[in-house]
Amino acid sequence: MKILALDSSGLVASVAIVSDDDLIGEYTVNYKKTHSQTLLPMLDEVAKMVELDLSTIDVIAVSAGPGSFTGLRIGSATAKGLALALNKEIVSVPTVDALAYNMWGCSDLVCPLMDARRNQAYTGLYGFSDGKMDTLIKQCVVQIDEIIDKINKEGQKVIFLGDGVPVFKEYIRENITVPYDFAPAMCNKQRASAVACLGQILFEEGKAVPAYEHKPEYLRLSQAERERQEKERNFQIC
Repeated sequence: MKILALDSSGLVASVAIVSDDDLIGEYTVNYKKTHSQTLLPMLDEVAKMVELDLSTIDVIAVSAGPGSFTGLRIGSATAKGLALALNKEIVSVPTVDALAYNMWGCSDLVCPLMDARRNQAYTGLYGFSDGKMDTLIKQCVVQIDEIIDKINKEGQKVIFLGDGVPVFKEYIRENITVPYDFAPAMCNKQRASAVACLGQILFEEGKAVPAYEHKPEYLRLSQAERERQEKERNFQIC
């Protein structure tokens, strides 16, 4: 089975091609350019390097959210465009789940953190047992103190990863009561290879959909939508 995977949910842009149990190629960039500038050129470069005929892929896996609203839209639009052109289905992979999957086989709890602003994080809590990932807290958006309190109650060592770690590191150090560590650079951000591997599991569970059915999972309103609602409430009060 051959999977093309895309992740533009956060600061990192990543493209990967996985065939059965082999990672054929992966291109990951964490730099100052926008995903609209990088994602398609990265895909083109990887396809050339591994001599990939895109028509031979079986499914497209995309990191579907939560995360950056703009990044999610770019990733979803790219996946849908490719799926429509190639007549392929899409597997929507939860972003936080895919981040946690970077730590596959870890004996400690795994807590991805993505900065959601306003002292909030896109997060969840995961463990690994019997060759699979267990979801202890489903991906969500919460205040940072909420997830730290829940981790403290679990009473087990935890590994943190994600672009929210630099934002919340000081708070973690001051408030965590269980042993903890931070994932190293090679696995502490989004990677399309993790999206592909988790996407294959979801595909085998029958969760692939036609391109027109795919949509990002934002988990909350955008800032513009929140501001509009606030203006509407203020107008009604007046």
